[in-house]
Amino acid sequence: MTAPRRPECSVPLVEVSITEFDLACLPETGAVLDQLLALRPQQVVIDLAGCRHIDAAAIGLLLDVHRRMIRSGGVLAVRNPNPRITRILQTARLDQILPVHTDTGAAPAPVTEAGAAPTAAVPAPAAPGGPPAGGPPPPGATPRAAAYGRAAVTART
Repeated sequence: MTAPRRPECSVPLVEVSITEFDLACLPETGAVLDQLLALRPQQVVIDLAGCRHIDAAAIGLLLDVHRRMIRSGGVLAVRNPNPRITRILQTARLDQILPVHTDTGAAPAPVTEAGAAPTAAVPAPAAPGGPPAGGPPPPGATPRAAAYGRAAVTART
């Protein structure tokens, strides 16, 4: 006799704040993104508000995450890149592949059913030596995981 199947869990929205996004921190950032993609989120938002630079390796990782999200029926978006990063994304034509948003103080509308409350939980070890990278979470956000390398994961509730 087989055990009854559990319905799949659904994670509507996962946000990741990245403060450094280049070849040097790609292993840590890639590990965080691998773990959050295992949750099969409907939408992943990568907040670059605290990031000053990205390089070709980071763009490659964004494209890989985008491809994986599309395969699972999800959406990857980039939020709050500074003007320099915006130009890099435009030069790489990433802005034509991924949604790129700039907050004006309002929370982004997640890609979910109407009325669904976005939540996420990413298992993470405690960050040695302090709070998650990128500073405190935005108002209304609940920290769900400590920093992994230089990426911090938060979920809006």
